[in-house]
Amino acid sequence: MKKFYLIIFLMFFLVISIKAQDRNESHEKIKSLKIAYLTEQLALTSSEAEKFWPIYNSFDQEQHELRMKQRSEIRKALKEKVEIDAIDEKEAERLIMSKLAIDKQLYESQKEFVQKIKNIISYKKIIKLQMAEMEFGRKLLKKYHQNGERN
Repeated sequence: MKKFYLIIFLMFFLVISIKAQDRNESHEKIKSLKIAYLTEQLALTSSEAEKFWPIYNSFDQEQHELRMKQRSEIRKALKEKVEIDAIDEKEAERLIMSKLAIDKQLYESQKEFVQKIKNIISYKKIIKLQMAEMEFGRKLLKKYHQNGERN
């Protein structure tokens, strides 16, 4: 009987490990596609790219973490209450204040990022970067929806 439980446990662990690995590989693949897309759209010189990517990657990671924190707080509140209507006014106010605080951090992070890269790439390229990020997101979402329709 112990062997049976051990086998079940190992199979469960293996499935979870494979799912986590798939998720990480998927995330890394998207990140690589995004880097290639942004590089192409910005037409970065090798000198610009060398200075730009470390700053951008740090900024992108910070933005991602802040957005995840924001989503996590809302999910946590909804998980406990099941739906928005079950949240009392105090909790709703706390969530809104938290969101506004994180929005301010996101803004400050973007402002700091522009200050750092304005000496590396032109303001025109900064605008191109912002447009390319939005376009990449749209293309990724469109591809996701297309793949979802096939399954």
